[in-house]
Amino acid sequence: MKTTKISAALIGTLLILLLGNWVAGSLYSLGGGGHGAHGDDHAATGYVIATADEDAAEEVEEEAVPFSEILAAADPEKGAKAWSKCKACHKLEDGANGTGPHLYGLIDRPIASVDGFGYSDVLAGMSGDAWTTDALNEWLLNPKAFAPGNKMTFKGMKKDTERANLIAYLATIGG
Repeated sequence: MKTTKISAALIGTLLILLLGNWVAGSLYSLGGGGHGAHGDDHAATGYVIATADEDAAEEVEEEAVPFSEILAAADPEKGAKAWSKCKACHKLEDGANGTGPHLYGLIDRPIASVDGFGYSDVLAGMSGDAWTTDALNEWLLNPKAFAPGNKMTFKGMKKDTERANLIAYLATIGG
């Protein structure tokens, strides 16, 4: 009987705390639909601070550094770390295909040229082109945009330096 009373007291306390949390959340909510959804009617939670010269800040544009310069400064050792994203599907040994084709001697190799690997029709149609550093950069940025309909499920690498490091590393394999 004592354990029943103790259990009831604990459960009752938890229910009161949950009810209090719900009431406090309702009273002090800033709006929105809950779970991160914000409609047009959500309350503003910040202040706009005017600076002395906002127009000058808009005029300053970042100049894009050409990928060739980023690649020239790339670090193959850091590329070996970036390789960890690829090694689940690709191998670096000549002729050793995995889920994807081997990447031994990849730089300037014709696209879809590994014997014994079943390429998608899109990549097979690109066999006249080669895996140049620029083509690899585009591929690694977004494989689906480079060759729509290919079988590769990799989403891509968004950082220019990471792609450059990986390409520099791959250039050292089977060079």
